[in-house]
Amino acid sequence: MRIAKYLLSLVALLASTLSLSAQQVTVQNKLDSAAIFIGNRMGITLEVTADKGKSVELPQYDSLQVIIPGVEFVSATKPDTQYVNDGKRMVLTRKYYITSFDSALYFIPAMQVKVDKKPYKGVNMALKVVTFNVDTLHPEKIFPSKSVMSPPFDFGEWKLLLWLSLIVVIVTAILLYVGVRLKDNKPIIRHIRLKQRLAPHKEAMMKIEKIKEDKIWQSEDSKEYYTALTDTLRQYIKERYGFNATEMTSYEIIQHLEDVNDGDAINELRELFQTADLVKFAKYSTLINENDRNLVYAIEYINQTKVEDTKPQPEEIVVEEKRSKKTKLVLVGLVVGTSFLLLALVSYLLYRIFFIVM
Repeated sequence: MRIAKYLLSLVALLASTLSLSAQQVTVQNKLDSAAIFIGNRMGITLEVTADKGKSVELPQYDSLQVIIPGVEFVSATKPDTQYVNDGKRMVLTRKYYITSFDSALYFIPAMQVKVDKKPYKGVNMALKVVTFNVDTLHPEKIFPSKSVMSPPFDFGEWKLLLWLSLIVVIVTAILLYVGVRLKDNKPIIRHIRLKQRLAPHKEAMMKIEKIKEDKIWQSEDSKEYYTALTDTLRQYIKERYGFNATEMTSYEIIQHLEDVNDGDAINELRELFQTADLVKFAKYSTLINENDRNLVYAIEYINQTKVEDTKPQPEEIVVEEKRSKKTKLVLVGLVVGTSFLLLALVSYLLYRIFFIVM
């Protein structure tokens, strides 16, 4: 019985000890080194261990705040949290950097933290700040301070300027384009509409009807009449048979057509082209009935060789409209306003470049 009671007491004492250690808060702070040269930085590592979920308040210092006379706070890292004991305990670590500009041995008090509003402290620390030995017997070995050195290139300083420069280039290009369009009194964006394309024979017959309506063959200038008539036939032949008749002589056209047309059509077309060449190059004078007969030859040739197109293709035609006076005034106002904005951007760019370089 005594042994059982002893074992139960031992188990209860062990459980109480483990429970107490699980709830214990530990604070450790230590210097990275015991001594530093004057003006250098020294790190203090603070480590707090507590149960998970506890509210922990770490020390906070302002930049260049005096911790103790002769020792100043410089900066601190962000707290780092790790979990141990299957996530039941947490370890918070943070590093504080201090400096000193006076050689001496400093006593740094323990750092204090609060866990659930209850204060806990680490240990006191000692820091020795040493200075350089100056050889006063050999002053020639003492060198003056170095000259001002240019900082290394930092892309972050130039990133905004590069983006602004790109905006300036784009705005300048837009202003030049709009300025040219305004000067030519043309719209900024062209309006495009689709027009149904006519079959070659229909387009040729429309041109011949126009020649008949203008009564060119009745005028004394036969050259104008035959030029319009043969140009219409050349364009028709080009679109109908696929070779460049507009750039060929009359003889070359007849040679190409001999393989695809019958003899009567070729003979009448040959006679028409021969008469046209005499009129245009030999100043040959024709009669009205001769002009009328050649017009009939042209119509008959088109009717004999035409092919009906069951799938006409659309043709794009660009239509430029003149803008109204009100629209032009609005555009001019926008150009003037944008020009002032561009001038401000360029001025700011020059100022920033001068500021960074200097």
